[in-house]
Amino acid sequence: MKILNIVGHPSKKSFNYAIHQTVNEFFNTLNGTSVINLDLYEEGFDPVMREEETEKNRQLVMEYQDLIKEADVIVITSPVWWFRLTTMVEGFFDKVLTPGFAYKFKPITKKYGIPIPLLKDKKVVTFLTHGAPAFPVYTIYINSVKLRLVMGVYSFCFGWFRQKVVQFWSVPFIGQNDRMIYLETVKDVMKKTYTKLKYK
Repeated sequence: MKILNIVGHPSKKSFNYAIHQTVNEFFNTLNGTSVINLDLYEEGFDPVMREEETEKNRQLVMEYQDLIKEADVIVITSPVWWFRLTTMVEGFFDKVLTPGFAYKFKPITKKYGIPIPLLKDKKVVTFLTHGAPAFPVYTIYINSVKLRLVMGVYSFCFGWFRQKVVQFWSVPFIGQNDRMIYLETVKDVMKKTYTKLKYK
């Protein structure tokens, strides 16, 4: 089983990086798994859409698409800033999950088509960290971050039932014990993902 483990946070001291490392450590304890760790900041990936793409970024995009093709599980970890993932991760979606590679449109009328996912053999797991508590996000903001991610990105590329989004709340304001509980949740999610794919 091949795992592509992506992190989109600029600091290696962050809780996001701790999640990223926990995923790596979990899979490295198992036989028959291999993990590719991808730190988008460390890679120097340019998320900005430009009229003329740099040669370095063209090469990175092709490499990332090859890694996605080879992966059975894709894990993405990002904080939520302004109700979106970091610029690095959003740029990764824009530049890597492109039409013809990640999805295509099937015409149903002359003017309309439906998206057909081309990566539906992959399982994608996303860990999101929030500064906010859960209650206002679920109520006032109708869980809009997860909703956009699932409906606007993952359903297009991976299909409706090949993704899982796990959200961690009030991260800057909780203590170490609560953070350790969150990391245990990460291990539990990865264990269930591994078991489901191994014995499917």
